[in-house]
Amino acid sequence: MSTIFSKIVSGEIPAHKVAESNDYLAFLDISPLAEGHVLVIPKKETDYIFDIGDADYMGIWMFAKIVAAGIKTAFPCEKVGIAVVGLEVPHAHIHLVPINHIGDINFSKEKLKLSDEQLSVHAEKIRHELAKLTNAE
Repeated sequence: MSTIFSKIVSGEIPAHKVAESNDYLAFLDISPLAEGHVLVIPKKETDYIFDIGDADYMGIWMFAKIVAAGIKTAFPCEKVGIAVVGLEVPHAHIHLVPINHIGDINFSKEKLKLSDEQLSVHAEKIRHELAKLTNAE
């Protein structure tokens, strides 16, 4: 069965993409804990992150590391927190959340309600920072 994330990968459902490779996709969470909250997914639908093959498992974390660098610059914070919960959507995904305090990554707290326009601006900020990082290498 196709998940909402697979439908994002195929283009059936729009998303505010911040980075993409042949194997992975990073896009803004539409119910974020903080501005700049990004989801990183493998394009190949796999429910449980530990069921991902070894090479792809290492690849998604390297991809997430690059995206986190862009987030940290676009949304200055103490750190970019990481969470892998895996219960809300049956498609492996990594949450990257700008944080300054441990409570900033509490999934039981009220989510932000951002407009499509705000999300577009946030995605562009991260893409801009990622482009600068990529060109610096």
